[in-house]
Amino acid sequence: MTKNKAIIFMLLCFTLIVSACGTKPAATTADKPATGGDAAATTPASKDSKLEQIKKAGKIVLGTSADYPPYEFHKEINKKDEIIGFDIEIAKEIAKDLGVTLEIKDMKYEGLLAALDSGNIDFILAGMTPTEERKKNVDFSKIYYTAIQRVAVRAEDKDKYKSIDDLKGKKVAGQKGATQEKIIKEQMPASELKALGKISDLMLELKNKKVEALVVEQPVAEAYLSKNKDLVLADIKLSTEDSGSAIAVKKGGSDLVEAMNKTLDRLMSAKSIDKMVAEANDQVDTQ
Repeated sequence: MTKNKAIIFMLLCFTLIVSACGTKPAATTADKPATGGDAAATTPASKDSKLEQIKKAGKIVLGTSADYPPYEFHKEINKKDEIIGFDIEIAKEIAKDLGVTLEIKDMKYEGLLAALDSGNIDFILAGMTPTEERKKNVDFSKIYYTAIQRVAVRAEDKDKYKSIDDLKGKKVAGQKGATQEKIIKEQMPASELKALGKISDLMLELKNKKVEALVVEQPVAEAYLSKNKDLVLADIKLSTEDSGSAIAVKKGGSDLVEAMNKTLDRLMSAKSIDKMVAEANDQVDTQ
C-alpha cells in the first residue's frame, strides 16, 4: 500500500467511526413524544352532558325569584321560612323524575339568566316567558302555564282608568327584566315606566300612590289583591300573546330539556299543574 493510499484509507475509517457515533437508534413507540396525530388517537371520552353531570352530582340547582306568588314565594311553615309555589312543586317533580335532590337558590329576577350562564344554577323556574331574545342565549322547555296579563289599580281609581289612553303621562309599574316591563314599553309608550325587581315593592308603590297602575299576571294579581282590598283589576285590555311560562336551561342542554318536557307532559296530562296553581294561591299570605 502506497503512502497516499494509506492516508486515504485512514481518513475513510475515521469518517465511518464519527458517523456511527452520531447516529441515534430509532425511537420506539414508547419513546416518541405525543404528536397531534398520536393525541387524536388517544382522545379522552367526550365531556358529560348537563343531564349526566346532574345525575352524577345527585342534585339539581334551581334558580328562582321567590317574590312572585303563586309561582314562588316565601312562607313561614312550622316556624321555618320556606320557598313554596307551583313552580317549586314542578321543580320537585323534575328532581324526583331525575332521581336527584333539589336545591333552591333565591335571587333577583334580573340576575337569573346570568346565574344560569355562569353555571351557578342548573335551571330557572320563575314564571319566565320564552321570548325570542331570550332564546338566543338559553334553551327553553315547552310552555307549562299561560296566564293573562292584567292592570292593577287602586280601587278608588277603577272608573278613572279604563283604557291604555287613560294612563298617558301616568306612572305605570312592572317587574324589572320581566315580560311586564316589555308590555309597558311596547303597549303603553305614552306612560312613564317604573320598573322594580320585587312584586311586593311594586304593590306598595301602587298602594302608596307612587304609581297609578301596575301590569302583572292575573294569578299573581289575584294572590295579592285577595289580601289588599284597596287594589283591584282594571278593565284595561292588553295584548298577551307572549305570556306563557317555560323552564330555562343553559344553551346546549337539549337532553335536559327533553327530560323536563317528559315531566311537564305527565303533569299537564293529569291536570296537576292547574291543581298546583290553586293550592299555591290558597297559601299566599301577602299584605
